[in-house]
Amino acid sequence: MRVDFYQLSQTPVEGALPQLAAKMREAGARVLVVSADAAQLTRISDALWAVKADFLAHAPAGGPHDARQPILLADSLANPNGATFLALADGLWREGAEGFDRVFLLFDGQTIEGARATWRSLDGREEMERHYWRQLAPGKWEKAG
Repeated sequence: MRVDFYQLSQTPVEGALPQLAAKMREAGARVLVVSADAAQLTRISDALWAVKADFLAHAPAGGPHDARQPILLADSLANPNGATFLALADGLWREGAEGFDRVFLLFDGQTIEGARATWRSLDGREEMERHYWRQLAPGKWEKAG
């Protein structure tokens, strides 16, 4: 399992997630985007629709076609679309995230302490690969760890 920590310093999550989600979809993965903040999920949805001419098809969880969605926006780790990639958009680690092939933990200045604690808690776990990405500019990332 791989966990990618993305420190947001230049844009809010809705500014960074569409680019990351596009790369996830290019890799052929189904994606579950999780946040406990309903307003944040709405902003993310708006941003996903606004991606160039090729919007990123997605839907909020709870609809009749959840299983068909390539990107599902939810407030929990319930996974009706069979996602293999998980984006934790609110910066909060959740028990059960280990069940995904790859997890993207997006955090900002308000959630940095929790991200640091998660980084430490995952240290030394067997078959756990951690990567840390620092935002240099909107859309530009540098691997820092």
